[in-house]
Amino acid sequence: MRSGELAAATGVSSDTLRHYERAGLLPAPRRLANGYRVYSSDALATVRLIQRALAVGFTLAEIGVFLKERRSGSPPCRRVHALAAARLEETERQIERLTRFRDEFRQILQLWSERLAGTPEGSPAKLLEALASRPQTTEIAFHHDRFVHRGKSKRRQA
Repeated sequence: MRSGELAAATGVSSDTLRHYERAGLLPAPRRLANGYRVYSSDALATVRLIQRALAVGFTLAEIGVFLKERRSGSPPCRRVHALAAARLEETERQIERLTRFRDEFRQILQLWSERLAGTPEGSPAKLLEALASRPQTTEIAFHHDRFVHRGKSKRRQA
């Protein structure tokens, strides 16, 4: 299967396939006389495995370690399971933090609605001042392209 065909069958670009090769995730394909890459029949399953593993939160580096272990005859199943369990625990903690943030944000919006209702049109309701005087009870604060948790900044993944 040529790289364009593999890319189309898996929904990734040819550049992504080359990246997977460089990272050691995908064995180097053989080359035809015209320079085209020709992948083995296993490549389709491997790329799909990589994409699904990425979708559940594994990094390319982690997937690379797992695939290397598999190829060497040492199944990484227990390590995969342990890492997935740890990721699930972290996801649960994130959901709890986001739920607390949502609840606090709802309270703020309710207070703002009440302030606006009692403020004459054209007069300042001082919403931001009310926000500044309110103690922050959650650990998460959103910024336009990232979120901050416990003083650490993380870019949001698109």
